[in-house]
Amino acid sequence: MAYRDLVRNWHKGILAVEEGDWALALKIFRSIEMSSSKIDFNIGCIHLLRGELAEALEAFDQTVSKDNCLAVGFYQRGYVCLRLERYEEALNNCRLALAHLRNNSFIDYKQLGLKFVLCAWEVLYNTAAVYCQLGKWQDAERTLEEAFAWTPRGQTLRLRAALQQVQERLFLEPRSIPQGEFFRPRKEDVEELEAKDFLGQPKVITSAFEKDNASSFQDLQPQGCYNPGMDPSREQDGGYHYLVAPYYPERGCPLKAGSVIYVLSMGPGSQATGIFEGQKICIPISHLEPMCPAGSHKGEIHSGIPPPPENVPPGRPPERQRMQLQGPSERNVDMNGTDPKAALQAPSDQEKVSPTSGRPIQLTIHGSFTANTQMSSTPSLVDLYAMLKEECCRQAKEMTLRYRPLGSNELIPISNDEELRKVWQEVQSGHLTLWCQGKDNFTERRVLYQMVAQHSYSAQGLEDLNFEEGDILEILSEVNEEWLEGRCKGTVGIFPKCFAVRESSAAALPPAPSTGTATYSSAD
Repeated sequence: MAYRDLVRNWHKGILAVEEGDWALALKIFRSIEMSSSKIDFNIGCIHLLRGELAEALEAFDQTVSKDNCLAVGFYQRGYVCLRLERYEEALNNCRLALAHLRNNSFIDYKQLGLKFVLCAWEVLYNTAAVYCQLGKWQDAERTLEEAFAWTPRGQTLRLRAALQQVQERLFLEPRSIPQGEFFRPRKEDVEELEAKDFLGQPKVITSAFEKDNASSFQDLQPQGCYNPGMDPSREQDGGYHYLVAPYYPERGCPLKAGSVIYVLSMGPGSQATGIFEGQKICIPISHLEPMCPAGSHKGEIHSGIPPPPENVPPGRPPERQRMQLQGPSERNVDMNGTDPKAALQAPSDQEKVSPTSGRPIQLTIHGSFTANTQMSSTPSLVDLYAMLKEECCRQAKEMTLRYRPLGSNELIPISNDEELRKVWQEVQSGHLTLWCQGKDNFTERRVLYQMVAQHSYSAQGLEDLNFEEGDILEILSEVNEEWLEGRCKGTVGIFPKCFAVRESSAAALPPAPSTGTATYSSAD
């Protein structure tokens, strides 16, 4: 019989055993031509389960005759002989089983397909059981004492109980392999029985017939960052967006300001559906700002930060270092400073002149405030909030509004209603972003030194500083070895140090306006 057929019938016999159909299992095992000792061993175990001791003894005779070194075969045959009261044969089989252990404390038959570990002390235990049946109690005690030397520490309780039982002249119950354990074929051989399709099914690559579900090869695409504006299957209001304010969803971890979210669609209400870190979330539209940089057009491929020659843009500073700098606080308000929920309503006096009349405009304000005060003692939290509210309201009356024209990185101040009306009329996509800076925010900042921009830098985050090649940068602080905080054209932000070089004159300049961190000093 071919090995493949042997494995197939062997596996069928095991399945019949697991279903409890002993007759079918015996029929399948006996149908195997030139069966091995493992098959005969399984036949003997099935007869034992059925209580057919004579047939089991015959099967185990075949087992040890085909493999005269199979210790577990002699072990099972000795058990059957003991049950048949053939004590001399049982004693001889126990001695042969112990001899084939070859001075090992155990043999694990798992690699041969049998989940059973035959231990030397179990063979000696059955030997003592045979001596008990023969009335040789002293030999039984001596055999059990010998078994203690082959027993692992902590597992001698069973032998101590057996020794006490022998001393009381009580017979021992012989041991055998657990019921339901058989020699099984290798798992890999069973898996090979299933037919495998090495060529696979045919697939249509291209076809002249419309009914064929064919897919064609596409031309090479330009490399770069993915721009959702080029994907016609995406809605126009989707794509990558910045999170302009912290957001705390009902489930999951909070989202920090500045996080990048890919928006799938804008809902009919004030909610947007997007993807953040592989999870689908719903987030208010007022918390989002399009990521598309100024001056870009739909369909462009953006390559990110333009690296200087022979340099790679450094990684962004860690969150702890960036928290030391008070980045622009972001809030969605309308032009009259009302509640954020009213930010989607355009001012009524602009409806007649604005081309966006009839639909809401989302207005995003980036602002920063610096409050300096001296306190003789530690204030309460309520008093501190009151002081901050009063100071921020005072500075808000003197703040300067700026906007970034389309196609430019420079922030242009808005000084009168006419300029604001002009900005309002140029709103595109229903979204307007303004920057506000208090005039009193800059009196405490000191310029450390100046640098000259060697390469243009486009902001990649809300706290970044935009500048062009050749601009003069006033350095306010050093974030780390790779990032600096500076001011250019009245705007403060951080930028990579490798984009600029220091001027020869490193003398500190007098204090000038800047958007710095909030400072609080207390007098003892």
